Order: sequence, then C-alpha cells, then structure tokens
Amino acid sequence: MTTAETSLSAARNVSAAPSEPGRLDAWTGAIVFLAFAAAYFCSALVRAITATLSPVLTQDFSLHARDLGLLAGGYFLGFAATQLPLGTWLDRHGPKRVILGFLSIAVLGCLAFSLATSFAWLLAARVLVGMGVSACLMAPLTGYRRWFEPGTVLRANSWMLMTGSLGMLASTLPVQWLMPVTGWRPLFWILAAMIVLSMAAIAWVAPAWRLNHPTAPAPVGESGYAPIWRSRYFRKMTPMAFFNYGGLVAVQTLWAGPWMVKVAGYTPLEAATGLFYINATMLLTFWSWGMVNPWLSRQGWSATRLITWGVPVSIAVLAFNIAAGASTGWLGWALFCMGCSVMGLAQPAVGMAFKPSLAGRALSAYNLMIFAGVFVVQWGIGLLIDVFAALGLGTLASFQAAMGVLLCCCIASYGYFLSVRADNSVEPENP
Repeated sequence: MTTAETSLSAARNVSAAPSEPGRLDAWTGAIVFLAFAAAYFCSALVRAITATLSPVLTQDFSLHARDLGLLAGGYFLGFAATQLPLGTWLDRHGPKRVILGFLSIAVLGCLAFSLATSFAWLLAARVLVGMGVSACLMAPLTGYRRWFEPGTVLRANSWMLMTGSLGMLASTLPVQWLMPVTGWRPLFWILAAMIVLSMAAIAWVAPAWRLNHPTAPAPVGESGYAPIWRSRYFRKMTPMAFFNYGGLVAVQTLWAGPWMVKVAGYTPLEAATGLFYINATMLLTFWSWGMVNPWLSRQGWSATRLITWGVPVSIAVLAFNIAAGASTGWLGWALFCMGCSVMGLAQPAVGMAFKPSLAGRALSAYNLMIFAGVFVVQWGIGLLIDVFAALGLGTLASFQAAMGVLLCCCIASYGYFLSVRADNSVEPENP
C-alpha cells in the first residue's frame, strides 16, 4: 500500500479510531503551525533577498557574475553543511530546542552581514545565516510527522512552502521600496529583530519532545543515516532534488533577477516587480497544492505519480525560456517555477517513507541534497556565464548556454527517477 493510500485510509477512519499519542488537536496544531511558519517566512525572506539586492551589492563590492552566484550560494552552502547533524539532533532533542539554537546563529549572521566591508566578509556572514536558518523547514516537518494526522502532513508541507513564497514575496518590491529610505544594511537589522520575535513565539507554543514517545528506541541498524542511504526510494528522489528542485530555488532566489536585467533589459525596479510577481505566483501555487492534495489523494494521485507527470512540464518550460532568450521575462520564469513546484511534494513523501524515529534524519538528508544542489547550480550558473563570456559569447548567449547545461542535468535526473522502481512505503531498510 502506498503512503497516499495509507493516509487516505487514516483520514477516513479518524472518527472511528482514537488519535495516536502525541497528536495535536486542530486549534493547538494551527497555533504551532503559525509559530514555525513565522520563522520559515524569515528564512525565505533572507534567502531570496540577494536577488533584489544584486544590483546594489554588485555596484558596492564590484562583483562579477561568479561572485554574485557564490554569494547567493553561500547561504545554501551553510545550509547544506548542517543537514546531517541537524537530522540526528531533531530526532534526539526535538524541533523546539534545535530550531531555537540554530536561529540564534541566524541573528548573528544578519548582524554580521549588515556590517560587512568586503566580499569575504559578506560571504562568511551569508554562510552563517544559511547555517542559522537551516532548521526552519526541517524542524516543523519533523514535528508534523508526529503531531499531525497522516492526511494533514502533505497539506501542512505545501502551506509551509506557501509561507516561504510569502517571505520571498516580501524580499522583492517591499525591499526595493525600503532601500531608498533605509539603505541595504539596516534591512538586516530588521531581519534580525523579526527572527528574534519568531523565536519567542516558538519558545512559547511548541510542544516538548519526548525521545521515546510515541516510538520505541531505534533498534540496532537504525542508528545514524545508514537506513536512509539504503532506501531505494530515497536514492530514486535525490538526483531531482539536486538539479530539478535545486534549479527551481536557484532561479527563484537569484538568477531570474539577473536574467531580467541583463538579458531582457529590465530596470532594477522592473526586475524587482517581476520577482514580486514570480513569488506571488508561487504563493498561490503552493496554497493551491495544499487545498487540492486531499482530493488528489482520494483520486489515487500519490506524490510520486504527481511528480512523474509534473516534472516534464517544468523541463519543457525551461527549454522554451532558453530558446526565447531576451523575450523571456518574469512570466516565463514564473511558469518554470510553477512547473517545478510539484517537487515540493517530494519532501513529505520522503519523510513518510520512514518510521517517525527516522523522520528527522530522512528529511534532513533529503534537504541536504536539495541545498547542495542549490549551491552547485547557483554558483555553477554564474561560473558558466563567465566562462562562456570569456570564450567570446555575448551576454544573451552566455546566459542561454549556462541555462542549457542546467536543462541537460534536469533531463538526466528525471530519466534516473523513471528508471528506479520504488515507492514510499514505510520500509526504512530497503536494500
């Protein structure tokens, strides 16, 4: 039986069977969701803000495309570096304690970024911020695996991603409007204060974590990450996490902006407006996923089936955008991001493929693949743009060639996904 079928069965019998120990009632669950969503909003805002700030940072620090890609990717490098220990800590100490400790680092990173006087300082602060917010999605998803009914987990994940899109939305026109008033440095003081407020909310409402409740201690062979790496379903999903999902985040949080300015001829304000529209589109997309997921589950559309049919749409749109060149504006990249949004269903699907005692490690290992991919794709596109320009290609051709490499990687990853026969039944020790 697939996880989607299991979730549907649980949803139909919820009135006939008592809730499992540790499950939250609807009101408490909503309050807890909002507290964690506030932190994830801040995480997404600070993640995407470099796209809007790229013109002023490029001017103030004389950045090349490769520098801009490395700066934006530094966030994801710090993010990825914490994922493996993060998963173990989440399973052991619970979401509340872990996220509060990590967010303290994010506050320091924001303050350090605001004081930067060199590119190296900017990059170090950006890595620190990435490390600090690296628990903002994994912590609540680990908790949701235990606190919510199975049928609620996919919806909660989609609405967390919707909250992230709202944060990315806030990083566009609102930031562009504030820039003449505050300058870019005080924006990071404001971000630090917002993170502190979200920490206070989580400390107030998040449930305590009981190590051996509701599950028994992990038996021999389930310690560490060995059961995660052995899972055929996990291995099936990782290449697309790296390139397809990583490509989505790399475009949404950075390269859509430079494409609009340098290829399509937008002004910085027009590019910020375009990013606003892209992120507004993604907000509505993830809200829609949250609304329709229960109905799709009832119709037999599992996360894996939706990904199988949805990913080719994003690949086709990416190919069209590359071919259209200077004619591709915000709408083309919004459609690409919408097509990639189906990959957002992969995270809860991976989490539900493992027992609750392994959920934190499974989610963090998968997140490592995503954000390692974002770092490689985000920096790699910048490097390739500079390389192709050095070979004599113009700006348009350099951007097209760099995106073409991403397209090839996405196609290869999807081909591997189709070649592996595995579903996400709860079998953590698949050979």
